[in-house]
Amino acid sequence: MTAIKHALQRDIFTPNDERLLSIVNVCKAGKKKKNCFLCATVTTERPVQVNVVKVKKSDKGDFYKRQTAWVLRDLAVVDAKDANKENPEFDLHFEKVYKWVASSTAEKNSFISCIWKLNQRYLRKKIEFVNVSSQLLEELPKVTEESVPSGENQSVAGGDEESLDEYQELNAKEEQDIEIMMDGCEYAISNAEAFAEKLSSELQVLDGANIQSIMASEKQVNILMQLLDEALKEVDQIEHKLSSYEEMLQSVKEQMDHISQSNDLIQLSNTNNLKLLEEIEFLVNHLDLSKGHIKALTDGDLSSSKGIEACTNAAEALLQCMNIALRPGHGHLHSVQQQQQQFKELREQFARRLANHLNNVFVQQFTQNLTLYYRRASYYSVSGHDQSSTLAQHSIELTLPKHQPFHRDLLRYAKLMEWLKNTDHEKYEGLNKNYVDYICRLYEREIKEFFEVAKIKMTGTSKEGKKFATLPRKESAVKQDPESLHGSSGKLTGSTSSLNKLTVQGAGSRRSQSSSLLDMGNMSSSDLDVADRTKFDKIFEQVLSELEPLCLAEQDFISKFFKLQQNPALLGTIMVDSEEMDGGILSRQQNPLADKHSVPSEKEEAGIIRSMMIKVFRCIEPELNNLISLGDKIDSFNSLYMLVKMSHHVWTAENVDPASFLSTTLGNVLVTVKRNFDKCILNQIKQMEEVKISKKSKVGILPFVSGFEEFAELAESIFRIAERRGDLNKAYSRLIRAVYNNVEKVANESQKTPRDVVMMENFHHIFSTLSRLKIACLEIERKEAKQKYTEYLQAYVIYSLGQPLEKLNHFFEGIEARVAQGIREEEVSYQLAFNKQELRKVIKEYPGKEVKKGLDNLYKKVDKHLCEEENLLQVVWHSMQDEFIRQYKHFEGLIGRCYPGSSIIMEFTIQDILEYFSSIAQSH
Repeated sequence: MTAIKHALQRDIFTPNDERLLSIVNVCKAGKKKKNCFLCATVTTERPVQVNVVKVKKSDKGDFYKRQTAWVLRDLAVVDAKDANKENPEFDLHFEKVYKWVASSTAEKNSFISCIWKLNQRYLRKKIEFVNVSSQLLEELPKVTEESVPSGENQSVAGGDEESLDEYQELNAKEEQDIEIMMDGCEYAISNAEAFAEKLSSELQVLDGANIQSIMASEKQVNILMQLLDEALKEVDQIEHKLSSYEEMLQSVKEQMDHISQSNDLIQLSNTNNLKLLEEIEFLVNHLDLSKGHIKALTDGDLSSSKGIEACTNAAEALLQCMNIALRPGHGHLHSVQQQQQQFKELREQFARRLANHLNNVFVQQFTQNLTLYYRRASYYSVSGHDQSSTLAQHSIELTLPKHQPFHRDLLRYAKLMEWLKNTDHEKYEGLNKNYVDYICRLYEREIKEFFEVAKIKMTGTSKEGKKFATLPRKESAVKQDPESLHGSSGKLTGSTSSLNKLTVQGAGSRRSQSSSLLDMGNMSSSDLDVADRTKFDKIFEQVLSELEPLCLAEQDFISKFFKLQQNPALLGTIMVDSEEMDGGILSRQQNPLADKHSVPSEKEEAGIIRSMMIKVFRCIEPELNNLISLGDKIDSFNSLYMLVKMSHHVWTAENVDPASFLSTTLGNVLVTVKRNFDKCILNQIKQMEEVKISKKSKVGILPFVSGFEEFAELAESIFRIAERRGDLNKAYSRLIRAVYNNVEKVANESQKTPRDVVMMENFHHIFSTLSRLKIACLEIERKEAKQKYTEYLQAYVIYSLGQPLEKLNHFFEGIEARVAQGIREEEVSYQLAFNKQELRKVIKEYPGKEVKKGLDNLYKKVDKHLCEEENLLQVVWHSMQDEFIRQYKHFEGLIGRCYPGSSIIMEFTIQDILEYFSSIAQSH
């Protein structure tokens, strides 16, 4: 292998300026073995390029030729197949995979080890070695190309010259000298020992000659030594001069150092002076409060707009001075301490003065409103009216007092409240609590009076109903009630004629029971009941429309005046129980302002807004629930109106602010309304189940069936554009199912009216109602009602027609029974009970006059069974005619098939039947 390696280096790689580092004898896997060599080479020129070359013997076999070459950087994977067992196979992954089988495992391992070392040395992109033993992959020290000589003896890695430099090529001169030497000794090849001895002797001769030459040059050496001594003397003289120069320069250096130190001291002094001036300017600019600001803080007018603006600017300037970040050491200066103490005293003095002034404003506003309230009450008391008549006088306008002027006056102090919030939390918190205490009492009086007026307008009387009901007509404004109510858009304008019907009634004259599907038909026929419901709807809408802007305006004012973050996303997550509000805005554990040094977060401020609104309007939810309860007692069907109105206002409030106090409160009340609505539906179902029908009277259309029609008409008019249509659809499903079940129950219990008639008439009525109203969610029930109506109509017709021609029907039923048992139709006439004589005898009993008489009696009977309000007599009579003709044709067919050639026919024809039915219908 060494001879082949030398030959390849000489013949192929040296002409191309390449060095051969490793070689392996291989053949392709899975094919006919054609040996070739894979060679790892590097170029001798810079930059170094590493190649893998495939070399193959020529066909003549006397020389090698270069077949294929790959650049090593294109090699991606080297797969040795097995790292634990000896295996000569290996793969090289270039653009495609080349599979090789080495002549021996040792050669394969040596070649792979060489590839790995070349990769570590020359390539940035590392080749992946798979299934290769870790012993072959030893990390080489990183050697830069610049540190490696470019000679032919350059190794792949330090300390591994034997593996890559096994061969060192002779240059041309060395090769020529060796050839001349060997030519001079003919036995050089045949007798290597003699040749070696000759060379050794010649080497000794050369060494002796060298020694003699050195001894002959002793004189020249002595001369050289003398010259060196003279040079040393000259060097000593130069060093002496340099020492003198250095001593001279040393004094200059000392002088220069002294000058440099003086300059440094001057520079340091200037720097210190500049820094001191900068510090003084900083303190003067940031810790100086003008006399005008001081005067505004101590004596400024907090009642005028100009005074408030001046105090606001002074307070902001003071806050800037107090919040300035002092530099290290400033706090130890006596003047700074004095200034800070002055700022602190000004802050406390102004905070105390501001808090007292705002408290006075709160008290003044509350006192003014309270005075107006008592003046109004005193006026009516002097006039001889009690509180009820006072409310009656004000019930013409069902409105809540507006607080915008009060809010507008207070919002002038919003920036000062923000300053107080940032400087003195304790006083800020006190103002917060005082405002809530004052305003909640004011709102409570106004809201309770407002709801009392609403109740009077709903019921026509107050709690002292008897006194109020007996007032003279001229004194009672409610009797004339022009109904200037506000609707969802601001005002509801009702017709004067319908609203004039709303007269005041005493508690004793009011209808005490709630509405039901059983008596709803009678109620709806009363103009008073319709007007009452319309009136209740308008009043309830007015109440909600007045509460909505009041709550939103107050919440917006609280947020702006007290500078609290009103974040809807955060506000919705704060759930504060109302019981925890009784002791203050928040309990000490929950109140983020409990610590005067703490700064409330955005989430905590949202909680403060919610807690303040709960306390300010703590009476709204109970009053709304009481009003809802009253409306439910007046008429249980008022829950339909309340559900629609409340759902609409909840939806509107959520669109404005989904986490506002109003949205949450209305949502809670909506739950109560929904429960009342569900209870109303359950009561109707319960009343259906308890209904009793008289045994002596005709059933007709059941009361709850008519009641369901009226309920559906009312509900459709109310829920036409409602947001909570799904609730009504569920109620429809429950009610209609209860109606179906109870119709069947009553039909089964009916004694005077046949069951089929009860079912037919009521399901026809239900089908007509559902078809007229077109309720989408009851489409399946509508089809079911039609199916049941048709089914029971057919059953009643068939049952009724069997009575006038009883014997004839029994005869032909017997024939059909025989045929069903397997007797052939043409053989039925041979049966004794069904021979031709028996057939003629039965037919003879039903001449035309007898048939007409039986049908006339049938008509009268049907007329007694059916009720007039549903008007199904002609429908039933026409169905009976069709069924009778069908039976007639069926009987004729049986006669023709069972009695062929007998010429037996009925004594009346189809035309006779049509005339009978027509004449009977016209005669009645």
